[in-house]
Amino acid sequence: MSADAKRAKTTSSRHFDLAAYLAAKTDAVNAALDKFLPAEKTKPATIHRAMRYSLFAGGKRMRPALTLAAAAACDGTDAAAMPLACAVECIHTYSLIHDDLPAMDNDDFRRGKPTNHKVFGEGIAVLAGDALLTQAFEIAAQCRGWPRYSHRNIVLEIARASGSLQLIAGQVADVEGEGKKLSVAELRYIHERKTSALLCCAARLGGMSANCTPAQFRALTDFGHHVGLAFQVIDDILDVTQTSEQLGKTAGKDVAAQKATYPAIVGLEKSRRIAEQLTSRAFAALKTFKGKAVALEALAEYLLKRDR
Repeated sequence: MSADAKRAKTTSSRHFDLAAYLAAKTDAVNAALDKFLPAEKTKPATIHRAMRYSLFAGGKRMRPALTLAAAAACDGTDAAAMPLACAVECIHTYSLIHDDLPAMDNDDFRRGKPTNHKVFGEGIAVLAGDALLTQAFEIAAQCRGWPRYSHRNIVLEIARASGSLQLIAGQVADVEGEGKKLSVAELRYIHERKTSALLCCAARLGGMSANCTPAQFRALTDFGHHVGLAFQVIDDILDVTQTSEQLGKTAGKDVAAQKATYPAIVGLEKSRRIAEQLTSRAFAALKTFKGKAVALEALAEYLLKRDR
């Protein structure tokens, strides 16, 4: 990143209250999700309780925040972007429910609470994840469509990011890579799909909801891709440097499962440098917005500097 870009980023970030922004957006997203989902007592009540249990388990709503911030950078509105922000969160939550299952990562805690299958059983947890994935498309279908981005474009965007070539591909490669010595390129393949694909999708959907220009769409794609990779590299680092209490989930799971991680392959210090380089590239992509992407810059800084 150039010296001028660094100065501009520092100045804009200093005057942006990210905590207040995230609190406001989290409240708005939670209220919207509550309206979009069937009520807890709607028959069959068990599945709707399970869906809501994980969806409202206290997540930071980073992906919806990226969607809303990307929309704002393109002069869009929260109202137009909200269905897409909620759809992304449903997909993210479904992936976590399935990721925690005994057949996958076999985790007992998520966000400081017992995982879905520990509360509702494995069968209901699988179905809750399935239901949230389907719910995402129902919610997304309620957006109005835009001149450059029709409903077809929206559905394709979400389906591709969450399908067998991206999110699922990353999960498959992650499972098959356990106990194997992977190269950095193979690990990057996993991270690009398992984590970066949905974060990138979140940013792209925000731009689409604002009928963004092709140049803005390319910039959001570049931003989302690099922030998504940085996010997962940091996740790898935290798994070996933080406690379970700090993380809100079981620490050291990657090492115990013999999963390839950046710290395991290149070491902690190089992993941190890689995360910084990726985030610098993300910041560079935001120059297109000429000062309108302050929220995206602040979110990227938060993701890089987070400690849990």
